[in-house]
Amino acid sequence: MVTGRANRLVTTGCLTILIALIIVLGVVVSWLWYRHWHDGNVNSERREQALASILKQARAEADDTARALDTSGTADADALTGVIWRQSQAPVITYDASRREFTATAAGSVVYDEVSIMPGGGPVRVTRCLVSTYAHHPGRTWTSRVTERDDDACLPGTEIDGQVRLARTRISLMHAEDLTRTGVQKALDPNGRLRFYDVRSAVRKGDTVTVSILVSSPGTTAGQCYRFTRPVAGDVGQSSTTAIPASSC
Repeated sequence: MVTGRANRLVTTGCLTILIALIIVLGVVVSWLWYRHWHDGNVNSERREQALASILKQARAEADDTARALDTSGTADADALTGVIWRQSQAPVITYDASRREFTATAAGSVVYDEVSIMPGGGPVRVTRCLVSTYAHHPGRTWTSRVTERDDDACLPGTEIDGQVRLARTRISLMHAEDLTRTGVQKALDPNGRLRFYDVRSAVRKGDTVTVSILVSSPGTTAGQCYRFTRPVAGDVGQSSTTAIPASSC
């Protein structure tokens, strides 16, 4: 009888422990589900706010650029391209003479903090591909318009930006006597196989040389003319060489 009672006590104790474990497990699972749901909502809201901030910033930047174009006092396409670049740093800026419109394509990005109880949270960068259009007609002020495009539309510009940075570095390291059209072309494409750079001219004026290069995106037909300027002698570090897009080469 004692043995039977002991068995019942053990059985009851085991059931109690099992029920307690089930309750604890249920609480943990419920809490994890709630955190997953809560964190998902918070992250979605933060992502939307981050994307909205990119567009808001781009529109404000476009308005500032339109005002800068108004006060530039020039109708020269190259000079106006430079104004847009200094305001936006867009790697690709095209000009449509028939419409009197400039189009600047660039990817905007911002970082937000993603919450998570699991590894993988923290800073997250989101991007938007944005196209800013600037139009001008006689007797009117410059107007701006910002539209969003698929990420693929910004890929050529991102690649061109990388090619420009590489060209800027290589031109900075060249010997002064090699700063000719042929010399720069050879420095940028030693084997003549890459076809990313088409050096159109290299002109020395005073103590500086200006190199005009059509920089292309690998695997696409997109291209942008850039003018690289560096001192012929003296401090020839990368910071002394500038690269600014131009409407044509």
